[in-house]
Amino acid sequence: MPDPFDLNELATPAHDAPAAYLETLNDRQRQAVEALDGPVLVLAGAGTGKTRVLTTRLAHLLATGRAYPSQILAVTFTNKAAREMQERVGRLIGGVVEGMPWLGTFHAVAAKILRRHAELVGLKSNFTILDTDDQIRLLKQVIAAADLDEKRWPARGLAGLIDQWKNRGLTPDKIGAGEAQRFADGRGAMLYKAYQERLRTLNAVDFGDLLLHNLTIFQQHPDVLADYQRRFRYILVDEYQDTNISQYLWLRLLAQQHRNICCVGDDDQSIYGWRGAEVGNILRFEADFPGAKVIRLEQNYRSTPQILAAAAGLIAENKGRLGKTLWTEAGHGEKVVVRGVWDGPEEARVVAEMIERLQAQGHALREIAVLVRAGFQTREFEERFLNIGLPYRIIGGPRFYERLEIRDALAYLRLIHQGNDDLAFERIINTPKRGLGPAALQALHITARTGQMPLLRAAQALLETEDLKPAARRALGQFVADIERWRGLMEAVSHIQLAETVLEESGYIALWREDRSPEAPGRLENLAELVRAMSAFDNLGGFLEHVSLVMENNEGGGDDKVSVMTLHAAKGLEFNTVFLPGWEEGVFPNQRALDEGGAPALEEERRLGYVGLTRARRRAIILHAANRQVFGKWQSSLPSRFIDDLPVEHVVHEGGAGLYRGRVKTWEQEAPDEHLMAWTAPRRRPAVIEATPRRAPVVESPSFNIGERVFHDKFGYGTVRAVDGNKLEIEFEHGAPKRVMAGFVRAA
Repeated sequence: MPDPFDLNELATPAHDAPAAYLETLNDRQRQAVEALDGPVLVLAGAGTGKTRVLTTRLAHLLATGRAYPSQILAVTFTNKAAREMQERVGRLIGGVVEGMPWLGTFHAVAAKILRRHAELVGLKSNFTILDTDDQIRLLKQVIAAADLDEKRWPARGLAGLIDQWKNRGLTPDKIGAGEAQRFADGRGAMLYKAYQERLRTLNAVDFGDLLLHNLTIFQQHPDVLADYQRRFRYILVDEYQDTNISQYLWLRLLAQQHRNICCVGDDDQSIYGWRGAEVGNILRFEADFPGAKVIRLEQNYRSTPQILAAAAGLIAENKGRLGKTLWTEAGHGEKVVVRGVWDGPEEARVVAEMIERLQAQGHALREIAVLVRAGFQTREFEERFLNIGLPYRIIGGPRFYERLEIRDALAYLRLIHQGNDDLAFERIINTPKRGLGPAALQALHITARTGQMPLLRAAQALLETEDLKPAARRALGQFVADIERWRGLMEAVSHIQLAETVLEESGYIALWREDRSPEAPGRLENLAELVRAMSAFDNLGGFLEHVSLVMENNEGGGDDKVSVMTLHAAKGLEFNTVFLPGWEEGVFPNQRALDEGGAPALEEERRLGYVGLTRARRRAIILHAANRQVFGKWQSSLPSRFIDDLPVEHVVHEGGAGLYRGRVKTWEQEAPDEHLMAWTAPRRRPAVIEATPRRAPVVESPSFNIGERVFHDKFGYGTVRAVDGNKLEIEFEHGAPKRVMAGFVRAA
């Protein structure tokens, strides 16, 4: 086996490549495989055979003798993708591929390099890589050492911020005053530096350090960089659109000598900006590598022409893209269906009924998926599927009632409803943190065992003794008093009001509001959905019994189950039938994403829609509801602006005419089925909308003109850019343009 660290190792001369593995490729794919010299960007559209091209190119390099396995750097984002690549290459060239030390994830390859040069950044080669829990524990120590209140400035929030900085290649000395201000009143950079020093003392790194330390070594030690530049004759990169800035800088440095870098990706599927991915990396490839060859893979082997055309119309509205036109030799197929429904529960019923019809026609459930924008949307589908006995699986996360924040909230409600529930007591006694240490908890358990009483009663008994320190006594006393007060509210307020009160007064909502991690907003959305779910029940006991029955459900159905997941989790998957619910303003595109990210976030939201549509092989069904219930209150919803982007000739609309009061543009019959209708309005402006839902009182809305300055209580000042009845498109001074009802703004 060749020595991966032998710089004198030379590749054998190239010879004629075997034709067998090339003959299965189409013309564009073969071009991408055979273009071995110089920088190459392969723009691989959805379903165009990206993985086949990447693995065949790697096999071609080996089969033609262009490089030994140890002279090829091939990086992916997952271990699964790396294993699959190695296995496929072995099948293509007729044997197990060995001696490929530089095929793996970004983190795995960077860790290997760092262990060889650890001393250059103050570490030893046997350093430890911390997991998230250890990282949080260490950051808590750093925050405490700085004499900061961890409740106000949580370690998890600092961890998320430091991760962002490392993804951008920023060491502590590069954090400016503005960035430092994002945590602890300007002390973010100081805490980051203290954390890094503590890591070095422990001879440890976190995952962000792996690339960051590599960059430091390459930039401060040119001889080491030159070593790796000579070594890596060819560089292959999978999913280039998902690289962050650190990964981008790392690749650019390594590719400077031979310039034989091939990046495979799709700018239209860049959907991970929230975790550091930078779509600009792929957009500026030609500028980074002058003379680069760009090869577009456009023949799709997955979807029908109708689905591809609808997806193309949607993504064409984005400005930040290189552009490609997908086509297929598949049959014409069904048009994309856009179905309007009255509310969320009806949406779940409609989807379940359509799935049952497909199942009755012989369609396998495992070939059906429900793709949602946010995790909270899964609850109504889960409950509907459970009620009718339709087997399902949640992909990429736990079921709704199994999520951490939902279990915590339910534990509070269970203990209030049933004071003897020790499991609920143990779960929440220190959630959020109350300063009850191991000694206090041990005393509590001893009291319970000795007196053979439940923990809540034991807590009351313990408070009557002198066994606890003053701080612990105060914390436990407050907790017991809170539980008793909330139990007293059970008869005075509705179970919905009770839940809202408990979540606020316990500090549990504040816990997640203050958390700066990417998961925190989704957890708050899930808690809001939990409160909303309670409105379907007469009392707290009935709701808790329902949850218990749901949790005990074994799903059944063997392996044949409907897949339910978020759009983010669906990337890389495909199904015969895809349901896309919740296409409404505020839900999709997600309002929080737009508020935080502005115009770039809107383009990423649109790319998410493109990803969702292109998961479908045969049929795609988009749904939008005229009403959504939020925190127990009904709100009217506008159909997503993305529906306007779908080409009318490839879409049929169902059920929209009766959902909205006021002016409805012309409809015409599309097919013998009277429920399938197509818009006759011009492309980009399909019919439905004057946005007052049916059965709602008609309220006179103020009129506004284009160019008029207005004020919104939440979004602030803005300028009217378009008027459609009582629906306004407003460009606000802060954040992305939004569509709002005229009744919610006033003249500025």
